[in-house]
Amino acid sequence: MTALSDIPTEFVSRRPAHSFQEVHIVSSVIWFLVFVLGALTLAYNRASLLTTTLVYGGGLLAYGLFGDPSLPLLVVLWTALAVLVFLNIDALRIRFISRPFLRVYRRMLPSMSQTEKDALEAGTVWWDGELFTGGPDWDKLLSAAAPKLTAEEQAFIDGPCEELCRMIDDWDITHRRADLPPHIWEYVKNKGFFAMIIPKKYGGLEFSAYAHSCVLVKLSSRSGVVASTVAVPNSLGPGELLLHYGTQEQRDYYLPRLARGEEVPCFALTGPRAGSDAASIPDFGVVCKGTFEGREILGVKLNFSKRYITLAPIATVIGLAFKLYDPDKLLGEDKTDYGITCALIPRNTPGITIGRRHFPMNAPFQNGPIQGKDVFVPLDYLIGGMKMAGQGWRMLVEQLSVGRCISLPSSATGAAKAAVFATGAYARIRRQFNVSVGQFEGVMEVMARMTGTTYIMDAARSVTAGAIDGGEKPSVPSAMLKYHLTEYGRVIANDAMDIHGGKGICLGPKNYLGRGYELVPVAITVEGANLLTRSLIIFGQGAIRCHPFVLREMNAAKDKDKRKGTIEFDKALFGHIGFTISNAVRSMVMALTLARFSKVPEGPTQRFYQHINRFSASFAFATDVAMLSLGGYLKKKESLSARLGDVLSCMYLASMVLKHYENQGRQEADLPLVEWACRTLLYKAQEQLHSFLRNFPNRFLAGFMRLFIFPRGQTYHAPSDPLSHQLVDQVMHPTITRDRLTDGVYRTVEPTNPLGLLHEALVLSETAEPLEKRIRVDGVKTGKVTALDLPGQIQQALAVGILSETEAAMLRDYDRRVMDIINVDDFNTEDLAAGLEPVELRQVRVGNA
Repeated sequence: MTALSDIPTEFVSRRPAHSFQEVHIVSSVIWFLVFVLGALTLAYNRASLLTTTLVYGGGLLAYGLFGDPSLPLLVVLWTALAVLVFLNIDALRIRFISRPFLRVYRRMLPSMSQTEKDALEAGTVWWDGELFTGGPDWDKLLSAAAPKLTAEEQAFIDGPCEELCRMIDDWDITHRRADLPPHIWEYVKNKGFFAMIIPKKYGGLEFSAYAHSCVLVKLSSRSGVVASTVAVPNSLGPGELLLHYGTQEQRDYYLPRLARGEEVPCFALTGPRAGSDAASIPDFGVVCKGTFEGREILGVKLNFSKRYITLAPIATVIGLAFKLYDPDKLLGEDKTDYGITCALIPRNTPGITIGRRHFPMNAPFQNGPIQGKDVFVPLDYLIGGMKMAGQGWRMLVEQLSVGRCISLPSSATGAAKAAVFATGAYARIRRQFNVSVGQFEGVMEVMARMTGTTYIMDAARSVTAGAIDGGEKPSVPSAMLKYHLTEYGRVIANDAMDIHGGKGICLGPKNYLGRGYELVPVAITVEGANLLTRSLIIFGQGAIRCHPFVLREMNAAKDKDKRKGTIEFDKALFGHIGFTISNAVRSMVMALTLARFSKVPEGPTQRFYQHINRFSASFAFATDVAMLSLGGYLKKKESLSARLGDVLSCMYLASMVLKHYENQGRQEADLPLVEWACRTLLYKAQEQLHSFLRNFPNRFLAGFMRLFIFPRGQTYHAPSDPLSHQLVDQVMHPTITRDRLTDGVYRTVEPTNPLGLLHEALVLSETAEPLEKRIRVDGVKTGKVTALDLPGQIQQALAVGILSETEAAMLRDYDRRVMDIINVDDFNTEDLAAGLEPVELRQVRVGNA
């Protein structure tokens, strides 16, 4: 046995010291991690600065009492506490941080015109604002009432709207007449199609936004020309402007006349020198004295040139936007430039010229130019009278926030529903290589895109319309819907044409796709070009209007009361800093955990809510870094803004899909549609964030953001092929999901409605396909049936007992119906000629030659 005295002294003294040092290091590391995790937890849960300071101070006290303090760590921790305490003292924080930064911030602010300010202040912030928070309040969205039609609105859709669709001969309208026939013009006026937004007390229908949208969906499934004609009087135009801004006298006179169809309105905004920059219109009016109806009065002399004005060729009253000037100060105010103003002018006013018609993409709805030369009108022609002089741009952008959510998105959705309704049936009844063309995987991929995209469109249009009926005027979502739903309409039109092939490109009464395909660029172009909507408006307006702090900071920086402005700026600035830190942490944590612990509504769609939460935090963080580092320069980096706008739009559309699923009663059969839609949208959000980081000019900051946004890389994936096949199966059979998705399509079975005939054939195919298979298996393969054509095969199968008389008759009828649908029209050359030029014009050209 070894005596204690025999153990080397250096071993006895060194080992405990070494162990104590290891324990001390481990303890310091553990406490450091506790502080880090505590800080992350506080940031993730958006704790206030005071709460963070108190919790941090308590933790530091616990470390001193119960830990094994390390001097270097203590120095770091106490320094951090000192900073937190300093930041809690308002006077010190303002003097040494906020006020100096405010001076820098004022220099960073981008210049902003009054028209831009009006656009920013237009409408309301709705769900788009929640997506900027990094933590959307899902109860706010899910508690909103589902849009529903009243009994009166449903009766109108089932009655007059159905009857109008029955009356339409789109080939006659688009090819023979280049106009609606007189009996349809009379019908839409008498039945109130132009008066859906006019209150009942003025003789209008006073429909909800959702009902208005549903009417346009149905009409556009039948005729784009008719839908466009009905949409314009119910969108941004004289009726809506009078309702919100007109004088009582103007409302009492015009609204009943508009409701009865006695007046046909148009609104002239766009001109050849302004285009999409409508705020820079050169058209002007000068206040002066003039003669009107035989007496001298004070009025406005107008000079203007407008084009692309829908209903202009037949309008009886013209809404006009122009810049108002008063160089002689005849109005008694100390200013000469009032800005954009709106007026309502009868067509027969001297000096007005309605030009010849435009011909937009072979879709001949009434559209043309208007000019005015020295047109003198009284001051009471100004919409709203003199008190609204110079308020025209604000009036327009405020009402555009509603109109853009309804007209074009609804029309695009109706056309998309019709394309899916038709293509699902056509892909089933059209056979090649003895199978339906819809069973080819290449076709299935395209059909799945059509089907899922249409679900997105219908969800966005219906839920947003419901929000409008709830009192919202969602300006940023209106830009999203206008851009994305019309672009989706373009994709679906292209896909439908690809699947139909020659059937789609040969125009004629049997062609149910061609005119809609031609009309797509019109929707892309009007109400602001889509390119500019994506690159300038969606994020540019949303980043300022929807962000919880940016607009507050901007207003505080411009406050004329310097002291008050500095205090408000300080509150907004430090709220913004905490907001950014929180979103950075939330983004990283949810990216690392795939958002599995994010609190959201439970159910089969739970994971999609969680992923939207994750991308919301990442988007909010990226937005703050971009605005802080680029400042006003971000306004010029349109590609970056467009990508951030795409991320915002994808989150918004995915939210609409989830709400739509809830509104429809959580139909289990629709879950494949929901999954496809959400996966497609969130995958695009991921890829656009990735593209944003790849192209961010400050590469260090790009890497810094990537650490918080994609710490595990890009983990989200697009829909799988089996999921896509499920969607196709739903629309190639007469399922309840197909009916819900295409609800609103004019499907009445009648000789002049190809969509009704297609659906009828689809239903019959359920019985006919087993009979065709029996002929192939029991007849062709055994040699009992040798005919090459189906009618001959049916006759031989009947003769050898493979088919009964009833079955043979049914199959012959089905084949006749299918071939009638598949066949295309043919014409004599003279039937296709547009006509020769007038003799006089030909002679002039010959003489000049």
